Amino acid sequence: MTIIAWLVIGSLFVLSFIGLIYPVLPASLFLIAGFLVYGWLFSFTPLSIWFWIIQGILILLLYATDYASNYFGVKKRGGSKHAIWGSTIGIIVGPFIIPIIGILIGPFVGAIVGEWIHQKGDLKQAVRVGIGSLLGFIGGSAVKFIIQSGMVIYFLVKVL
Repeated sequence: MTIIAWLVIGSLFVLSFIGLIYPVLPASLFLIAGFLVYGWLFSFTPLSIWFWIIQGILILLLYATDYASNYFGVKKRGGSKHAIWGSTIGIIVGPFIIPIIGILIGPFVGAIVGEWIHQKGDLKQAVRVGIGSLLGFIGGSAVKFIIQSGMVIYFLVKVL
């Protein structure tokens, strides 16, 4: 039973990291589910109130990173709110239209289309903004990977 429980917990953590690539998967919910499964199947004792406070702060940091990386990636290149919305839509839709590489192409194309509409045809500026969106997404994903890894490591240190 112990092996099965750890496989379930590990699978939930893996799904949370897949959520970095497919943002429609709620990465933070999979992390929390892994913590809760451990508590239900083993014990909540090692998961103190401070554990939950720290994990909650890190989850808020994950959401802030999502927003900030997209916002600053687009704004640094002079993009508009249209580009931010286009990039956000592209992040969600891209992986479904073009599996695997759609996660990179989606925010890039979405930001270009949004900015192109806003700029009324300035394709050069729209491409600059698209590149900023893509770089912001990649940078944000890297930061989120680090945060999520830290959350899992902290959990393991507490329970092992």
